[in-house]
Amino acid sequence: MDAVAEKTYYGLVAEYESAEDLVRAANAVYDEGFRDIDAFAPFPVHGLPEALGFEDSRLPWMIFVGGCTGGLGGFALQWWVSAGAYAHNVGGRPLFSWPAFIPITFECTVLFSALTAVFGMFALNKLPMPHHPVFETPNFNRASQDAFFLAVESRDPLYDPEAVRTLLEKTSAVNISLVGQEEEADW
Repeated sequence: MDAVAEKTYYGLVAEYESAEDLVRAANAVYDEGFRDIDAFAPFPVHGLPEALGFEDSRLPWMIFVGGCTGGLGGFALQWWVSAGAYAHNVGGRPLFSWPAFIPITFECTVLFSALTAVFGMFALNKLPMPHHPVFETPNFNRASQDAFFLAVESRDPLYDPEAVRTLLEKTSAVNISLVGQEEEADW
């Protein structure tokens, strides 16, 4: 049996001349009920995350939990070493002298928070991503220089190629491209 290649599409990608046009288009598409949308711009655009319907990220909470884990872990390790595993009375000082543990506890909190921030950002952004279907869009290499793009993904429940194309044409898009990817069908 031969594997049958079936063409599936990522969605429609529209190019815009300015950041203001991109924000207006994102608002229009979001107001029509689309939720699987994304925007690409060469710099942070004020109002774009709100226009796309982004909510607060989980990353701050992940960093908080990572910091708490690091602080508690560092403190617990110092307590176990000084009062449990290697208890040694020096000059009548107490075995559990918590003020001496503060610098290491702080440093473990900072270390675990920083590591959680880096690895959490990579995980939430699904990085590294050497290839993405949107890279096939004409002129997409300009997205990091001077062009603005809005993508409406085909996995959106409301996605209809003709209706989306009509909507994007109303938003003053310079260019609209159907972006696809090749996938093999299941046997």
